[in-house]
Amino acid sequence: MPELELRHPDREHLDPGRPDQERAVRLFARRSQAACRAPSGTHINHKIAKTVVAVAQRTERGLALEQLQGIRERVTVPRDQRARQSSWPFHQLGSFIAYKAKRVGVPFIEVDPAYTSQRCPRCGHTEKANRPTRDHFRCRRCGLAGPADHVAGTNIAKRGVTAWVFVNMPGPVPA
Repeated sequence: MPELELRHPDREHLDPGRPDQERAVRLFARRSQAACRAPSGTHINHKIAKTVVAVAQRTERGLALEQLQGIRERVTVPRDQRARQSSWPFHQLGSFIAYKAKRVGVPFIEVDPAYTSQRCPRCGHTEKANRPTRDHFRCRRCGLAGPADHVAGTNIAKRGVTAWVFVNMPGPVPA
């Protein structure tokens, strides 16, 4: 690895024989390298949005996304993931997907996420007991079972189709 040139304002005043000062310079260099390597949340959101919109465009489908307002208060995550989840710019991701979809002509709509993880996409039965655990879904009425995230995604897609019909419905013709 090439030697990193430090642009420390007091570099010329450092005494090369003092280990404490050299240690501080090495620590500064390491932190600077780590900051350069770590991608920002904005960059990651752009990459995610670009990929999502490209898949929708290639498959000639629209995008339905749940409204992300208040997601930090609604969603719980394990303790070791709390810092990552609380610092993730969810609204920014939704905005990036919306503008990229509009730019390439992919239909985009935001839907209300209420009860999407408790509602059965097959029979429509909604009950809190349909989610026995965080990860699993099992309908109490018809027995449909599967990963809770897939069920919620299916329900969001159905709401998107329904909402899209209303958004594109022609207005009443004046009499």
